[in-house]
Amino acid sequence: MNREYHKWYSDRLARDMEMLIYGHGGLPVLVFPTSMGRFFEYEDNGMIKSVWDLLENGRLQAFCIDSVDSESWYNRKIAPWDRVRRHQQYESYVLDEVMPLIRSRNWSNRIMTTGCSFGGYHALNIALRHPDVFSDCITMGGAFDIHQFLNGYYDENCYFNCPPDFIANLNGGWQLDRYRSGNRIVLAAGEHDICLGENFRMANIFGSKQIPHWLDVWANYTGHDWPWWHQMARKYFG
Repeated sequence: MNREYHKWYSDRLARDMEMLIYGHGGLPVLVFPTSMGRFFEYEDNGMIKSVWDLLENGRLQAFCIDSVDSESWYNRKIAPWDRVRRHQQYESYVLDEVMPLIRSRNWSNRIMTTGCSFGGYHALNIALRHPDVFSDCITMGGAFDIHQFLNGYYDENCYFNCPPDFIANLNGGWQLDRYRSGNRIVLAAGEHDICLGENFRMANIFGSKQIPHWLDVWANYTGHDWPWWHQMARKYFG
């Protein structure tokens, strides 16, 4: 199977960033790591092995990127508005640096985002903010509310990076039309997942806005960990 390592200096983030690419074609999948995770997390935790045949056979191509969570949402040493600002720089890095690399490797007319736990936040947030760029989003055990990182602070930038807030108040426009016209959203969580409530909340908001989505709650004592995410990846990526 094709495996590529990439590292470059990001002008948007003013630091080196790394990523791994798996596979040679098929549906491109932008993979966000879990909280403060690294670009090699998917491989180290067995997710790449779980979908090896899809990658090897050209049905799927995974682009696993780094996070800067420790410099943004999880950085308690800086003010909340600076945490949001760092996150916005990260989004610019994804759109202006990562996406051109993906397009240089894969010209599929659909691009999927995915992530587990807080990676689910990144996957859903960027897919909802840019539905013209990303057509599919699959979250597994996703957490979507960023209020916990803001110490009571809130501004317009926070609002537009908190999906439960900005989607709940969306009453028209091209984004809503795009959500309803073929974009795919999957919210998957185990019945004992610590983030299950957030998935129900997000699904209820989608339902109130007539946004097609699939809330898939897994039974059989499934929780919030990699062994269950392996099985979910097989189901949704295949």
